[in-house]
Amino acid sequence: MNSGKGKYHLIALSVAVIWGTTFISTKVLLADGLDPKDILFYRFLSAYIGIWFFGSRKLFAKSVKDELLLVVCGLCGGSLYFLAENTALKITLASNVALIVCTAPVLTAILSHFILKNERLTKNRMLGSFIALAGVALVVFNGSFILKINPLGDLLTFSAALVWGIYTMVLKHLDNRYSTFFITRKVFFYGLLTILPVFLVTPLTVDPQILFKPEVLGNLLYLGFAASLACYVLWNLCLKYLGAVKTTNYVYTIPVITFIASALILGERITFIAFVGAVLIISGVYLADRKGRV
Repeated sequence: MNSGKGKYHLIALSVAVIWGTTFISTKVLLADGLDPKDILFYRFLSAYIGIWFFGSRKLFAKSVKDELLLVVCGLCGGSLYFLAENTALKITLASNVALIVCTAPVLTAILSHFILKNERLTKNRMLGSFIALAGVALVVFNGSFILKINPLGDLLTFSAALVWGIYTMVLKHLDNRYSTFFITRKVFFYGLLTILPVFLVTPLTVDPQILFKPEVLGNLLYLGFAASLACYVLWNLCLKYLGAVKTTNYVYTIPVITFIASALILGERITFIAFVGAVLIISGVYLADRKGRV
């Protein structure tokens, strides 16, 4: 690991830690009556309002092409990703979703090889990715190897992983021409804009008795300011300095964080198999970051 870039590896890991705890917040909000798309809307809305206090007030990109690419970022890194993942959670097993979403780093590595000239598909990178993915499988199933195939749900989950990979690729294309704050603000804006048509079918929850309950408001603010505003800015910064593949590999650690948080907060059981999975994930991410032959 390059010592000069060590801080960005630490930042990427910190983002993964926060994203790994969002599962707990989402469960609380769902239990209190919010719909997944409600959670996405309020999460991105608070992040969008908050980010205006940082960075420039520049409204548009330098060209129509770049502005359209930012629309793609808002779709792939916001509305499409969360709608696909959250819809999948309703029709297939959560363990399936957690496992399939973690194919995002592999998909990113493959896309990077063909799209980005500076992201090579090395043997170490691919081997490390598959070792980490095997570790994810052990952590996700946590000793209970139950796999229920649901073609629609699993396809939606794979689509979520794919659009996140596309988001990463497009972002990498833009990050040398625009500030991290500007790009992130546009992602939130277009994520919000492209989710609005969904509310024509199912109205947004606006009941103040739900929204202003302390546990609901607290978790929405956590998702908006910590998991969205801060984490998207920091994640996009890591993409700029570490590259698409190295940064996205930290997605593998999210299930580990989720299970640790579930054990500490919800009292869920972690088995020895899950511990082995965690070791494989860490080993795989380390191997993928090492230089190796193509």
